Amino acid sequence: MSTDTSKYVFNHSMLRIKDPKASIKFYEHLGMKQINQMDFPDNKFSLYFLAYDSPQNASSGAHWTGRQGVLELTHNHGSEEDPNFKVANGNSEPGKGFGHICVSVDNIQAACQRLEDANYKFQKKLSDGRMRHIAFALDPDGYWVEIIGQNPADKTEYVKETDPGSYKFNHTMIRVKDASTSLSFYRETLGMTLLRTSENPSANFNLYFLGYPSSPSTPQPALEGLLELTYNYGTEKDPSFAYHDGNAEPQGFGHICISVDDLDAACARFEEKGARWKKRLTDGRMKEVAFLLDPDGYWVEIVQNQRLKNGEGSL
Repeated sequence: MSTDTSKYVFNHSMLRIKDPKASIKFYEHLGMKQINQMDFPDNKFSLYFLAYDSPQNASSGAHWTGRQGVLELTHNHGSEEDPNFKVANGNSEPGKGFGHICVSVDNIQAACQRLEDANYKFQKKLSDGRMRHIAFALDPDGYWVEIIGQNPADKTEYVKETDPGSYKFNHTMIRVKDASTSLSFYRETLGMTLLRTSENPSANFNLYFLGYPSSPSTPQPALEGLLELTYNYGTEKDPSFAYHDGNAEPQGFGHICISVDDLDAACARFEEKGARWKKRLTDGRMKEVAFLLDPDGYWVEIVQNQRLKNGEGSL
């Protein structure tokens, strides 16, 4: 029994939603396709899995557990009819921790205009502030969706067309208290590669981008399945400081998920590494999923890559 971290993939990020019809419509407008659905009527919830699935996508048509860049939407039945139901988007107190998901697009001006034409709202438009090369759209629940360009913004300013089939679910951002501790966990325990560091001392924060790239030389906006860690200077020095994991009230973001080559072997390796568990494979009735806790208490789901389990090789 063995496990190879080079075969791991950052499979999905989970967000709780109020109304699946509204949320799926939004993400399909962004070019995603629903690739799987799980209904649990006895427990009164459903899971919707979306991803970019055009022929331009490297994992088009693959089993959902073998992909990078999947979005899981969790709907608790009846929330769409509750006028008081609201998720925490992770960017204000109480509930600050998760930050955003990010979609990279071919022509950013045209892509943003297409969202505006569909009457979707923005947290930040391209024309707002000093950073004219990124925007933040708002999904129906108020989650922030960063929009970045696969091509330089100054090269696409006058391009009027955009192809949602070329878009990619680039990354998920979470805030971390102690950068060195979190980097150690994601690199040494989960086997991710640190692809880029953006240091911003004048603004007192750093950004770290990690993932399982098949080709580390690929430009970052062209990748899927990246994790962005945002570190604000000095938080590690405050013993009372803590980010919200999204699973205590107020709820919103739920977890990230890593798909592995051999579930039993991977979990044995995590045990050897001294990882903290939210749920071991042997806990409860669901014997095919486990949950680790990262240094900030964010949940990290561990699932079997079914394609590797069936001996079909890597993606």
